[in-house]
Amino acid sequence: MDVTNKSEVVRSLENNEIDFAMLSTIPKHLKINRIQLMDNKLYIVGGKQYKPTGKNISVKEFEQLPLIFREQGSATRKKMEYFLTTNKISTYKNMELKSNEALKQAIVAGLGYSIMPLIGIKNELKNGDLQIIPVENLPMKTNWNLIWLNSKNLSSIAKSFIDNINDNKDDIMKNHFNWFDEYF
Repeated sequence: MDVTNKSEVVRSLENNEIDFAMLSTIPKHLKINRIQLMDNKLYIVGGKQYKPTGKNISVKEFEQLPLIFREQGSATRKKMEYFLTTNKISTYKNMELKSNEALKQAIVAGLGYSIMPLIGIKNELKNGDLQIIPVENLPMKTNWNLIWLNSKNLSSIAKSFIDNINDNKDDIMKNHFNWFDEYF
């Protein structure tokens, strides 16, 4: 398993280097099969330094936040840029990092704020190291999908994996991701 950005995942699929990929944004130029797994909710998050006011922050307040971006090619970055553009938020880029883990640690350290997928910040929210900042038009929602090329000649093990996901997806969600809907 390799955890990387969307561009690298798509390249690996195109080059037949991998059997499956998990993406929240489906590449339109590929003919794929997919299993929709779960919602992907993206929020603006900050560390302990953010003092909540109990209401949504304004565009003016948002523009003052030092933002940390994921690298080019990241689906999270594309969604963040889309959010900024569609809401006419002008901002400056403070930092760019290459993984959600690095991004999360920078936010925990108080270096800035970013839009992040909820699925990767459960423990930090629970521990109070990160907090969701209420902003109008957030969360943005996409879906996590398991995808593979239509043309891929899958092994019997890969086919069994697909069957297992299809047969057990609801139980997996209920048993391991029931916390997900607690947030907004």
